[in-house]
Amino acid sequence: MTGTPELLLFCLHHAGAGASAYRNWQKLIGRRIEVVPVQLPGREGRFREPAEPSIRRLAERLQEPLLQRAGGTPFALFGHSMGAVLSYELSHRLTRAGRPPVHLAVSAYAPPHIRVPTRVHTLSDQEFLDYVVGLEGTVPAILESPELLELLLPLLRVDFAACDSYEYAERGRLDVPLTAFGGDSDPGVSVPVLERWAELTSGPAGLEVFPGGHFYLLDQLEAVLDALTGKLGIPRE
Repeated sequence: MTGTPELLLFCLHHAGAGASAYRNWQKLIGRRIEVVPVQLPGREGRFREPAEPSIRRLAERLQEPLLQRAGGTPFALFGHSMGAVLSYELSHRLTRAGRPPVHLAVSAYAPPHIRVPTRVHTLSDQEFLDYVVGLEGTVPAILESPELLELLLPLLRVDFAACDSYEYAERGRLDVPLTAFGGDSDPGVSVPVLERWAELTSGPAGLEVFPGGHFYLLDQLEAVLDALTGKLGIPRE
């Protein structure tokens, strides 16, 4: 990317994934916004590092690298599924540090103050795999390869353990504009549940719903980016 962007968009991925989940975003979003996919430990270019089974510790580890990467440029956060709750926790930390995001976009995840606790990571291998497959975001080639599954399942379990163990802490509302994104047929997050993200901010709150399930954004990416950049006030070029 050339030139100076008006805004950085830090993108946090879903469980079991990596920064490559956002590999197509930059060319679609244009030059005014720089897309910065966040790579968590234990995958892709950081596969030699142990994955972190705690949302709060991940947010703590990400805070300073994110601020250093942003420098003086304004930034927003977008998080899908696990990335949504991580973005929310990170927004609290960044606010306390005096550098809140200009916008928080959360996707396909129940707001933590009403989320029903789960123990998905403790399911048997087959039950766990059935649950993940039900979310319809796993590449078929992975499901058909025992070798790939052997590599992926431990990482997925750690990521789900991070989500399962996260407990909401009452800290007052964020003073950050917030938009919740989701699919109208997501089996795990209904539209009325998504609407309740508005209760976690004192800033402007919005809701964007698209056709599809938990991974609606795979088929609706351009429409999602149109809505997101509209919220950021920097339309796609």
